[in-house]
Amino acid sequence: MTTDLHYIKRPSSLKENAPLLIMCHGYGSDENDLFSFASELPEELFVISLRAPYAMQPYGNAWYAINFDAEKGKWSDNVQARQSVDLIANFIDYACDAYSVNKDNVTLLGFSQGTILSLSVAMNYPEKLKNVVALSGYLNEDILPESIDKNKVSHLNIFSSHGYADQVIPVDWARKTPEYLKNLNINHVYKEYPVGHGVAPQNFYDFRDWLKDYL
Repeated sequence: MTTDLHYIKRPSSLKENAPLLIMCHGYGSDENDLFSFASELPEELFVISLRAPYAMQPYGNAWYAINFDAEKGKWSDNVQARQSVDLIANFIDYACDAYSVNKDNVTLLGFSQGTILSLSVAMNYPEKLKNVVALSGYLNEDILPESIDKNKVSHLNIFSSHGYADQVIPVDWARKTPEYLKNLNINHVYKEYPVGHGVAPQNFYDFRDWLKDYL
């Protein structure tokens, strides 16, 4: 099995059956961004940080195009977004095949656009995941299944957080996430922090502590 996605990794302290954490960065960033968290995360985690498939100019990458048009407003390329959801889902299979990790203990950690996709992977491919850490993103219903079987998502654990001064993705969009997850009986935590579009130190400590409980 091969993968179309470039990535970097930090091996686990465990020789086999390691919990796997896959990172999905935000729009215009790259695989090094979230990977800076890796050294502070539990050492038993096998950490992989992905690079999104669409190169931007002059630098950075995107999971899908976001077009800023004065007449139409801001809109997302949902065809590309769905393709990236499938790419990430396929990558999970690839990583579980390529490395000595536990396929029943896989966590996706996303930021912004990477969160939008991580949540969509969880709803479209729940059998591939155990946990999601969803930072500064929201549920894009255009790339979610029309109907979701509650029994198939009941094992998921989701930590979502947002800055209430976020100037890129309005906090109101993120506030819909806990209600959506509650309706599906998914175990979740939702927190807000006094920051803009970024991860406050307290936010990092909170999701790290949460992760330790669900590994």
